[in-house]
Amino acid sequence: MPPVILSLRSRLARLGAAERRIAAGAVVAAIHLAALALLVWSEHDSVAVAAFILTWGSLNFFWLAVLRRPAISAALSLAIIVVLILLSRFKHDLLFMTVTFVDVMVIDHDTFSFLMTIMPGLGRTVGVVVLVAIPVLALMWWFDPFRVRLHTAGLGGAACFALLAGLSFGMPSDREEEFWDQGYVSKFARSGATAVTELLTRGLFESDVAVAERLSATLTEECRPAAKPPHIVMILDESSFDLSAVPHINVPEGYQRHFRSFDGRTRSFIVEGAGGPTWYTEYNVLSGLSVRSFGRFAEFVTRVAAGRVERGLPQALRRCGYRTYTLYPWMGAFLGARTFQKSIGIEHFLDTKDLGTMEVQPDSFYFDAAARLIARQREGGPMFLFVYTMANHVPWSYRFRPDRVPGWRDPGNGFEIDEYLRRQEMSAEDYAQFVQRLEREFPGERFLLVRFGDHQPLFAKHIVDPTVDAAELGRRLAAYDPSYFTTYYSFDAVNFAPADLALAIDKLDAPYLPLVVLEAAGLPLDPSFAEQKKILARCRGVFYRCAGGAEVRRFNRLLIDAGLIKG
Repeated sequence: MPPVILSLRSRLARLGAAERRIAAGAVVAAIHLAALALLVWSEHDSVAVAAFILTWGSLNFFWLAVLRRPAISAALSLAIIVVLILLSRFKHDLLFMTVTFVDVMVIDHDTFSFLMTIMPGLGRTVGVVVLVAIPVLALMWWFDPFRVRLHTAGLGGAACFALLAGLSFGMPSDREEEFWDQGYVSKFARSGATAVTELLTRGLFESDVAVAERLSATLTEECRPAAKPPHIVMILDESSFDLSAVPHINVPEGYQRHFRSFDGRTRSFIVEGAGGPTWYTEYNVLSGLSVRSFGRFAEFVTRVAAGRVERGLPQALRRCGYRTYTLYPWMGAFLGARTFQKSIGIEHFLDTKDLGTMEVQPDSFYFDAAARLIARQREGGPMFLFVYTMANHVPWSYRFRPDRVPGWRDPGNGFEIDEYLRRQEMSAEDYAQFVQRLEREFPGERFLLVRFGDHQPLFAKHIVDPTVDAAELGRRLAAYDPSYFTTYYSFDAVNFAPADLALAIDKLDAPYLPLVVLEAAGLPLDPSFAEQKKILARCRGVFYRCAGGAEVRRFNRLLIDAGLIKG
């Protein structure tokens, strides 16, 4: 035990019984006052306050049942609360969402690796804290003269937990609240009741129990394209949508050109995330499936699906002789992106370390990397490149690369929106130069280029209809009002005429994009995509919402029975 702790223990041992009880009572009171201060600082309505208090009571009674001593029980409870708040604020800085109970349920190696990478001193800090905390807690154990009966602690804990569960179901948290940088403890506690209940009653993944049909042919059937297949470059246009669709927004002249395909058509893309979750659309366009099938676990879709979902666009392309690449602008361990994409058919996953930068770069950086990769690898056969861009990522509170777009004049919407439009102008310039580079440097190669917006920018939900209050906005988002989930998708081609764009309809749900890409490239469909093509025709471009989810539940069961979704 450290000398300081030993010295303190010696002094405490000389206290009388009454003095010892007073000192211990003061320590317990100080810890509870610290918890009260955290409550006042972080919780902002009566339901959240009640949830915090019941959570605090549940934690204290749990430790009292185990340890019987109020001081160390309160100290451990406070430590848990503080760690939860710190993690929640850290997660919000990265994802604009706070920690929920499901984060604890799906801790994996990638999450741990990501934390260690972005916080290289975390392991050392945790070690020091543990070394200091152990003797302090031991001293509190020895010094505390108070005892609580197991029966009393058990009754108190059961009462707090029952009230917390009732509160969680009677006053469920709004999904919109997960984006608020507050209420860390109350949201975590209330999410626990709903998550556990959903897991027990619905499971991780939604599907029919059984279906009579089976996929019509074996998935190992050889793919024989009728013509030389094109290289496919699929570009995730970060946070991009046509802002001219929002009333009272001024856009620069010629702004809509960026959203048009080579055939002059503008097409709407209905995604499943509003204002931030790129990984939702990442899952849609790679797997061809719906995030909503995961219910309350949708936020963790790439981590849950990793190693379990093996059906998707990359696998279908590899069957047709493609080599598959991802150019990812962040660390591959983020939300299990690398593990998920490799399990779904991406052979070569290049993250920020492989690309040589940890900074946000203009789109031209990623397009240049793609062009260099094509130059090195094109002789080996058709390539599929999934290219992320970053220039238009939040925040828009500063001029990103002020040297770019020198003739830019703000249209007068306020700085954030005007900066968003300026960055879209940068993206449009970089994309146009990329297409010209493909034409100039690879005259003998065929290319199909597919672009899409992964979600609307974070501020969009507040300007689509500025008259609604927070409660109504939450209801609209929960109901998946298309006004908040519509971006765009488009096609271009170099030395190649798309084989069939009949499925590229004006309004398309995101999970259909892999199917449309396969048809445009002129590639034979495997049985799962052939079945999904029938669903598209029946549902007219709607996926999860079709027939109240019945089509998707049936399709998911077909994929499970075919061994394409496991576990």
